[in-house]
Amino acid sequence: MSISIWVWSLLGISIGTAAALAVKIILMRKAAYEIRDGVAYRLRTDTNTLLDISSRDKAMLALAQGLNEEIGVLRGKRRTYEQGSLALKKEITNISHDLRTPLTAIRGYLELLEKEETSENIGRYLNILSERTEALSNLAEELFRYALTAPESDKKVEEQAGEVEDIGRLIEESVLAFYGALTGKGIEPVINLPDKKIKSRVNDKITRRIFENIISNALKYSDGDLQITLYENCEVVFANHASAMDEVQMGRLFDRFYTVENGKTSTGLGLSIAKQLTEQMGGSIFARYEDGMLYLKLRLPPYQ
Repeated sequence: MSISIWVWSLLGISIGTAAALAVKIILMRKAAYEIRDGVAYRLRTDTNTLLDISSRDKAMLALAQGLNEEIGVLRGKRRTYEQGSLALKKEITNISHDLRTPLTAIRGYLELLEKEETSENIGRYLNILSERTEALSNLAEELFRYALTAPESDKKVEEQAGEVEDIGRLIEESVLAFYGALTGKGIEPVINLPDKKIKSRVNDKITRRIFENIISNALKYSDGDLQITLYENCEVVFANHASAMDEVQMGRLFDRFYTVENGKTSTGLGLSIAKQLTEQMGGSIFARYEDGMLYLKLRLPPYQ
């Protein structure tokens, strides 16, 4: 009889211990999920609240406290980075303004000199100076635009979303803005559009800027052609022959300040800005070089 009581007592203790351990495991799992979700939320937002978990387990509380300290350090570094980014943008804007003023004066004097009687050598030197001044002017303008378009936060990205009812119309208007310059270089653009209007969840002005930057790139590097095709899945492909290009150069097209050698007046920021703005709105842009043809594929987010 005493042995039976002892067995049942031992069994009861074992069941109680197992139940207590099961409860503890459940509570620790709950605390782990709370920590995971809390850390993810604090990394996405700029909140100053600390991690708070329901568990009173000392180990889990110590973990939460340690993560709070690390999050605090990370938050401080992020603020330092954001302040530095804003300061850099301000400096770029100031530099571009500082460049614009003397460049405007230099261009004015160059125009006056070009009207004077000059020798062949002086005329050649003036032409070189004019080209370099134009390149500096373009660089100052692109630096200014880059400072204005650099993304600052996820909130800004969301604010730039909109709705364009007809991407095809936007393409036609962008080409029309460059039509004189394109035909002046012997480029007769060909636009292929689907029968129906294609809508996209993008910002009208920003998308127009992207198209214009890509067309401007074709204007500099095309061998004399430009074909633009819009597909129903909201993809836009810009294609042109570019004999001065190769696969190595193609791989660096979107790098800041990188230019193909024959683009002497290019700043190297146009496609970098186009890529940045496209991704800022949730799209993507890719480059491919094949059989002497440069293809730029732009994927815009379809309107849903």
